[in-house]
Amino acid sequence: MQPIRVAVLAFDRVSLFHLSVPGVVLGTAQAAPGEPRYEINYCAERPGTVSSDQGIGLSVNAGLELMETSDVIIIPAWGDQSAVASAPLMKALQRADAQGKLLVGLCLGAFVLADAGLLDGKEATTHWAARSEFARRFPKVRYRPEDLYVIAGNIVTSAGTVAAIDCCLHLVRQRFGAEVANRTAKMLVTPPHRQGGQAQYVEHPVPQLSSETHFSDVLAWARTNLADDLSLDVLASMAKMSRRTFTRRFKESTGTTVSKWVSAERVARAQALLETTELPIECIAGQVGFGTSVSLRQQFGAQLGTSPTDYRKNFCLEIRPKS
Repeated sequence: MQPIRVAVLAFDRVSLFHLSVPGVVLGTAQAAPGEPRYEINYCAERPGTVSSDQGIGLSVNAGLELMETSDVIIIPAWGDQSAVASAPLMKALQRADAQGKLLVGLCLGAFVLADAGLLDGKEATTHWAARSEFARRFPKVRYRPEDLYVIAGNIVTSAGTVAAIDCCLHLVRQRFGAEVANRTAKMLVTPPHRQGGQAQYVEHPVPQLSSETHFSDVLAWARTNLADDLSLDVLASMAKMSRRTFTRRFKESTGTTVSKWVSAERVARAQALLETTELPIECIAGQVGFGTSVSLRQQFGAQLGTSPTDYRKNFCLEIRPKS
């Protein structure tokens, strides 16, 4: 299998963190040791030395023509969201969009895609701190401020900073399945699928939980006992907290509700079982805690935009029909 070719745009004052995230995450994704899934390259409007926000000069040899031969184009956090993207850059992105290439705007990179008119009529997100300006400048975009990343056809946008990692892990999961994405996340020592919104980044620091609550232990237990009753009452009792305190701290720590988190974990486990076993869908639904195949299909549709059957066809490559 040929690696997927990725072009990452570099520009003066580019965020060194955002510029490196695609290479770190996508470059780590492997089917097996020594079998890279992605080929990462960098381009700039004017090849040569590009400065970073950390004062480090970067040598970029390729120009925008790299986008023509790439499958995925990633725009890191735009240095100044008030600066409109240049005409050559917008034209290059418009050509790539017309060719159906996957376009990704990390953080403020969404401004560049919106400048090119590629987000009109579509859902998108960006860093919460720029939400007012984004909504004002791009009224035709259906802004989703509470999402870590948003998929709109061939265009993906992400929220601020660390959400770039979530977004790139999603790209791996979408193309190669949960097993490869989970293995990549494990290598990076990061959660494989962080469900929820940006609320925890907007106003409130995440509080330190007392050691007596064993909050992380409760979540770890829940992940390994998905078929059990994982109601708010059960988890709060295990954490030795009241319902109200547990709900508040769960939201502060995960950015989502208990029910949404549990559903996301169950879907992730179902993905792994669909990829690696021949278990009937009804059996998988029971093992992950959805109870019925109807509930599993509903959650798959809501979270992944596909059905368990289609997901298995796309990603369970090792399963062969029984003779």
